[in-house]
Amino acid sequence: MATEALQIDKAPGRWARKYPELGQEPLPVAPYIDPAYYEKEKEKIFKKQWLYVALEREVPEVGSYKVRRLDLADTSVIIIRGKDKVIRAFHNACSHRGNTVVTETGQETYGRNRAGVVTCRFHGWVYNAQGELVNVPQEERFYSCFDKAENGLTQVHCETWAGFVFVNVDPGPVQSLKDFLGGYADHFGGFDFAACDHGFTYHTTLNCNWKVASDAFAEAYHVDTIHAGSFPNVFEGPIEDVQLFGPHRTCSVRLQIDNLPRTPVGDLANARSRGSLAVQSGATSLPPTLNPNREPDWAFELSVLFPSVLLHVSEGIWFTHQFWPIAHDKTLWEGKYYLKKPRTYSELWGFERSMVLQRNAWLEDTATMEDTYRAMLSGAKTVQHLQDEEILIRHNCKVVDDYINA
Repeated sequence: MATEALQIDKAPGRWARKYPELGQEPLPVAPYIDPAYYEKEKEKIFKKQWLYVALEREVPEVGSYKVRRLDLADTSVIIIRGKDKVIRAFHNACSHRGNTVVTETGQETYGRNRAGVVTCRFHGWVYNAQGELVNVPQEERFYSCFDKAENGLTQVHCETWAGFVFVNVDPGPVQSLKDFLGGYADHFGGFDFAACDHGFTYHTTLNCNWKVASDAFAEAYHVDTIHAGSFPNVFEGPIEDVQLFGPHRTCSVRLQIDNLPRTPVGDLANARSRGSLAVQSGATSLPPTLNPNREPDWAFELSVLFPSVLLHVSEGIWFTHQFWPIAHDKTLWEGKYYLKKPRTYSELWGFERSMVLQRNAWLEDTATMEDTYRAMLSGAKTVQHLQDEEILIRHNCKVVDDYINA
C-alpha cells in the first residue's frame, strides 16, 4: 500500500481527476470577445483586486517615484518612497482641476525629487510623499470653503511582498495582500528575487483581448510547434506539479534531457553564465517549495498571479509576462527577464545570447495572439476545446467567470 501511495498519476486526464471542480467541457469564446464582459472585468476584477505595479528597488531612495498607467482601472498611480522610507501609492490626479500631477511619458514614468514632493505642472500645486497638499500658489484667492488639509492626493491601498509592490484601487476596505496571495506567497516567498539585479525588458501592444495573450503563455502544449525554431526539442509538452492557490496557479515545466541541442557557441555561452532556461542547472537558489525532489529534468516554475501576471522562476533567473488591458480588444504585453548582474564581459555575452533566444521565443508566442483573436471574432467557433495539459487556462476561465458572476 505504501508503494502505491507514492506512485505519480501520469495517465491522460490526471489534472481533471485532481481538480474535478474545473470540469472538462468546452469553454465559451464569448468572454474573450464581448465588450460588455470586459467592462465587468474592469469593475469586478481590475478595480477590486491587488495589481503588481512595481519593484521596491525601482523606488530605492527617498523621493523616488514611479508612475504606472492603469487603463484597466481608468487611472494611473504614483508609487513614491517617503522620508520615513515607506512606499505609498496615490491616484495621479491633482485636487485642483484633476490634471495628472506627474506628467506621464509612457506606461511607466520614473523620477525623483530629493525633497520628497511632486508638483502639478498646470498650476504648481505641491504634494509631499505622504500625499499631503503642502503648497498652493495664490492660496489666499481661494474661497473660505477650501481647506488645504482636506485636499491631498487620493491614496491607493499599497502593500509589498518579496520586493514586489502591489496596489488596489478599490476605495473601500480591501482584503489584505497577504490573504490575497495565500499559499502562492508561501510557495515563492523563499526565492531571493532581489539577487537577480540585471534585466532585459520587451513590450508591445497587441490587438487582442488580455486573456488571449495570457492563455498563450500558460501552457507548454505549444512548445514543439511554435518554438520549433528557438527551442527545438528542449521542453516537455506535459506540465508537472500543478497547484492551485485560490485565484492563482502554478506548475513546473520539464526538460527533454536526452534531446537538448548542443552547439559550440551555445555550450560556450552556457559554460560562462546561467542565463538560459534550456540547460540543466543546479538548485542553489531555489527554496524547498520549488522542485522539492530536485528532479534533474526540472527547467522552471510557470505560475499565474491573478489576474494578469505570469511569474516564472528558475535557478538564478526569474521573469514575468504582464498583460495590461487597454480595451476589450487591445493589450499591452510586457516581458521582463532578470538575472544576477554579470561580473565579466564573457558572462554578459552569455546573458545577452540567452536573452536573444528568449526574445525570439517571445516573438513566436506573441505572433499567434492577434490571429487567435481575429479568428474568434469571426464567430465560426463559439467554444474552445482544452486538453488536460491546458489546466491553467481552464482554471483562469473559471476564476474570471466566478468574479464576474459573484
